[in-house]
Amino acid sequence: MELTLIIIGLLLAILGFVGCLLPVLPGPPLSYIALLVLSFARDWQAFSISFLVITGIIAVVVSILDFLIPPAGAKRYGASRYGFWGSLIGMVLGLIFFSVPGMFIGGWAGAVLGELYGGKTGKGAMRAGWGAFLGNLVAIGLKMAFSAALIIIYIKEMIS
Repeated sequence: MELTLIIIGLLLAILGFVGCLLPVLPGPPLSYIALLVLSFARDWQAFSISFLVITGIIAVVVSILDFLIPPAGAKRYGASRYGFWGSLIGMVLGLIFFSVPGMFIGGWAGAVLGELYGGKTGKGAMRAGWGAFLGNLVAIGLKMAFSAALIIIYIKEMIS
């Protein structure tokens, strides 16, 4: 039973990393659940309760930041509130209808359209869209770093 749970946990950790690129899979939460499965398999002796709580909080924060960083990137590149909200709405709609490419394109298009609606010129709107795109890359990098760290922690504990 312990071996089965350890294998399930390892698969969850790997799926969590893959989920950083595929929006249909919640990457950081899956990676965190892998730690919980390993802890359960080892009678809650693998990790301390405080470590699990803190790691769980970080997983939630990283998941929330995944939706906040791209619009913040647009804002950093000069987007108004129209571009900020356009980026956020575009990301969500793009994700729903077109998965990974839609999230990138939707965030960019939403920021551009929001800025055009708000009265900016094409150049200013494109700059905001570029910021949303860069924000998406930063968000994915953050999720991947967190999930990779949890995989390393998982494997280290698994083999000890």
